Amino acid sequence: MKATEAKLLEFLKKSPQFVIPIYQRTYSWREKECQQLWDDILRSGGNDQIAAHFMGSVVYVEKGLYSVSSQTPLLVIDGQQRLTTITLLIAALTEVMGDQEPIEDFSQNKLKGYYLTNPLESGDKFFKLVLSQTDDKSLKAIIKGHEQPDDKSIRVVENYDYFKAKLGKLNDLKPICRGLAKLMVVDISLNREQDNPQLIFESMNSTGKELSQADLIRNYILMGLEPGLQTQLYEQYWRPMELAFGQQAYSDYFDSFMRHFLTVKTREIPKIGDVYEVFKEYSRLPGVAQGGVENLVKDIRNYAVYFCAFALGKEQDDKLKLAFKDVRELKVEVAYPLLLELYSDYANQLLSQSEFLAAVRMIESYVFRRAICEIPTNSMNKTFSRMSIGLKKDRYLESLKASFLLLPSYRRFPSDEEFQRKIQSKDIYNFRSKSYWLRRMENFERKERILVDEYTIEHIMPQADNKAEKLPDVWRTELGEEWERVWETHRHTLGNLTLTGYNSEYSNNAFQAKCEHEYGFRYSPLKMNEGIAAEPKWNENAIKNRAQQLADKATKVWPVIQLPKDIVEAYKPEKEQAAEYTIDDHTHLQKGSMAEIFQVFRKQVLEIDPCVSEEFKKLYVAFKAETNFVDVVPQTKRLRLSLNMPFAEIDDPRGLCKDVTSLGRWGNGDVEVGLDCQEDIPHVMALVIQAFERQMDSDQN
Repeated sequence: MKATEAKLLEFLKKSPQFVIPIYQRTYSWREKECQQLWDDILRSGGNDQIAAHFMGSVVYVEKGLYSVSSQTPLLVIDGQQRLTTITLLIAALTEVMGDQEPIEDFSQNKLKGYYLTNPLESGDKFFKLVLSQTDDKSLKAIIKGHEQPDDKSIRVVENYDYFKAKLGKLNDLKPICRGLAKLMVVDISLNREQDNPQLIFESMNSTGKELSQADLIRNYILMGLEPGLQTQLYEQYWRPMELAFGQQAYSDYFDSFMRHFLTVKTREIPKIGDVYEVFKEYSRLPGVAQGGVENLVKDIRNYAVYFCAFALGKEQDDKLKLAFKDVRELKVEVAYPLLLELYSDYANQLLSQSEFLAAVRMIESYVFRRAICEIPTNSMNKTFSRMSIGLKKDRYLESLKASFLLLPSYRRFPSDEEFQRKIQSKDIYNFRSKSYWLRRMENFERKERILVDEYTIEHIMPQADNKAEKLPDVWRTELGEEWERVWETHRHTLGNLTLTGYNSEYSNNAFQAKCEHEYGFRYSPLKMNEGIAAEPKWNENAIKNRAQQLADKATKVWPVIQLPKDIVEAYKPEKEQAAEYTIDDHTHLQKGSMAEIFQVFRKQVLEIDPCVSEEFKKLYVAFKAETNFVDVVPQTKRLRLSLNMPFAEIDDPRGLCKDVTSLGRWGNGDVEVGLDCQEDIPHVMALVIQAFERQMDSDQN
C-alpha cells in the first residue's frame, strides 16, 4: 500500500481513468450528503483562512506500479461516492458557467478536458470516471449533453439537477471554484499481490456514506474473483436481482432481505447490524463452501425473486398477489422468513398453488387475530423463524396447521370465542390498517371486488370529538338516557363503523336521515351496509347486534385452524423422561423466612406475563418464557437468583448484582443477585423484568 496526500483536482487531472468495479454498490448519495459537501466547499472557498478541506480517501488498485504515472485505469475500491459527486458538481458547473472563467483554469473547456474527459481518447476511455450499469449511462449522458435513457439513474440525475439549481442561485461562482481547488484526498494505491482489498475495503467503511450490509456481502462474494468470473456472476445473478428490486427498493429493502435469507438458512435471526458477519460465517460452512460461489449467488438470486414477489408486489399469480398484499398491509415482516421458505418449496413444486395460498392466508389470520386480541408481538420473530423446522414436506399443509395449533399460550392462534369477543369491543377505527380490515370484510366472497380506497369510514353514530357540544340532540335522544356511556363505549367499535362514499352528505344527521338519503344505507350496494336500515333506531342494542353479525363474518374472513385432535396429538414432540420435582423437594422453601420471601417473589414473577411458567429442578427453581430468564437457588439465609442476561446490560442502580460470567454454579445467566428480605423484592423484580424483556425482545434488532 502507498498513501499520499493530494489535491483532489490535481489527482483527477493526472489520473488516466477511474473505473468502478461491477461488484461495487451503485451510486447512493442523497441530497443530505450533497448538501454537506456543498456547504463545506462553499465555506472553504469563501474563507481565505482555510487552506484546505479534507474529504476522505480514494483507494484503488492498478496493474503494475500502483501509481498514477501510467495510463492504466484505476480500479476504485473505496471513494466512488465522493468521486461521482464531485464529477456531478463539476459537470453542473460547466453547464452553468457558460463562457465565464471565474478564476484561472476554471473555464468550461478546461474543466471538461481536465476532470471529466480524456479528449484524445474514444469509447469508454473518453470518460474520466466509468461507473457501473445504469449509473454509467446517466453520467455519460450528462457529460455529453444527451437525453437521459429510459432507465436513468435516479440518484445521478437528481444530484446533478440539485447542483445545477444551487449553482444557478449564485451571483458569483468564484467561491465554489476556490472551494473545489482546496479539496484534499488521501491517494491510496494498493498492490494486489501484497494487499488484501477486501480487508481494506471493510476498514474504509467508516468514512463517507456507510455501506449497507448487502453492499459488503456483494463485495465479499465478488471482489476476490478473477475479473471474468466477477462479470459473469454479476451479470447472470446479481444484476438481475438489482433490476428485480428496482433502484429505490434495492436501497431500501435488500439489507432486510439478506437478513430474512440468513434466518431461513441458519434458523437464527441475525441482528440488523450483524448481517454481513453472519453471512461470512454462513458462506464458510462446509456444505455451502463446497457448493462453490456460483451456487451461493444463484441461491441468493432465487430467494430474492421470491422476496420481490411477496414483499414488493411482483407476484404474477392473481390470487397469491392479493394474499401477499393483505399480509404486507398487516406490516408483518417477521413472517418473511417463513414466507421465503414456503415460496422456495412452492417454486420447487413441494407445495401446490392452492396449498401455498392456504398457508399465506393462515399466516394472515394468525397475525390479524393476535393483533385484534392484543397479544404481544415480541414472540412472533422466533415463531416464524423456526416454524418450518418441524414441517413434514410430504404432509405440508397438515403439518403447518399442527405447528400453529401446538404453539404455547403466549404464541397461540386465538380461538373463535376470543377473537369474536375482542373484535366486537376493540377500538378498530384506530387500528393501524383500517383500510385492510374493511377491504377484507367488504370483498369476502365477492367476485366483483370493491375498491375500498374510494370510500371513507362512516360512523353511524357520529364520532363527534366533543360529546357535550357536538353530539346533536337528536342522537342523544336516539341513544337514550345513557347516551354518554354508549357513545364513549361504542363509537369506534365494529358495530358502529361502515363504508360510504357520501360521508359529507351524511354528516351528523339523524339515523333515519342517513338511511333514507338518496344514497343512504337503505340503497347502498355495499355488503358492509346490509341490514343497517332494517333497524328502527340506532342505539346500543342495534350496535351490539350488528357487531355480533360482523364478528361471525370475521371468523370466516380470518378462519381458525382446524385439525382432528388425534392428528394434532401425533405431531406433539415426544417429551424426554426426566425426574419430576416439586416444592416439597426444597427444604428451604418449606417454612421460615425464605419460604415466605419465595412465595411473594414467586407470585410476582408469574404475574409478569401469561407466558411465564415455573419448573422445579433438583437444586433450583426455573422461571421461563422462551427459556429460563431467572433461576432461584434456595439457600439457608437467602435466595440466590441467576438472571439470564449479560452482566454489562443490567441496569442496577443499587449495585446488588454480581458478575458470575464463566463461573460454574447452578442456574443460567451471567448475573447473580441475592434476596434475603421482602423489602428488596421491588428492586429485584425490576432486575428480573429486565431479563424477561431482553429474552422476549432479543430478536427485534
